[in-house]
Amino acid sequence: MKHIPIALIYSRLLIGFGIILLSVFHVSHYSFLAITLLSIGLLTDVFDGIIARKLNISSEKLRRLDSGIDQVFFISVAVATYIQCPDFFKTNLVKLIVLGAFEASTYALSYIKFKKEIATHSIGAKIWTLTIFATLVEIMVHCESVVLFEICLWLGLATRLEILAIVFTLKKWTNDVPTIYHAVRLRQGKEIKRNKLFNG
Repeated sequence: MKHIPIALIYSRLLIGFGIILLSVFHVSHYSFLAITLLSIGLLTDVFDGIIARKLNISSEKLRRLDSGIDQVFFISVAVATYIQCPDFFKTNLVKLIVLGAFEASTYALSYIKFKKEIATHSIGAKIWTLTIFATLVEIMVHCESVVLFEICLWLGLATRLEILAIVFTLKKWTNDVPTIYHAVRLRQGKEIKRNKLFNG
């Protein structure tokens, strides 16, 4: 049982690369297959942490692994989507570069300050993940996204700014920090309450 969370985490690597292969080979019913795999990947992301906490095996190492593979998973899906719908990415190139720069800055700051990657798993980041999922689904089906993409963009920028603020605020590296409010409490040496189901 204790190996289930790790298996779920690593399964996202296979799912992400699988979606890329489907895109490269332009398989029939690509959208349906890719969305199905993307949905399965999202579910593994939800349940790996829940199961780990239920089994009392959630650890810093596991949370860092989860964060790193999440990045690879969504980058893989984005690459596959680019192969299918390059015009969308060309049209929104500047916005995507800005968003990518903000994402990279959170990792850079965490490495500079703590010599570790971020693994805050903040509430805002979880909500953003759902908007990324919805946006990718729309692009996969229609090769375009306007309203959803704008929501995803601005929510992404807002949540990246919060994560930057969390990293600035923390005195020592900490995983599973729900919000900037919780980061302030940790800096003050106070205990914080985490949701047992979703945040440590």
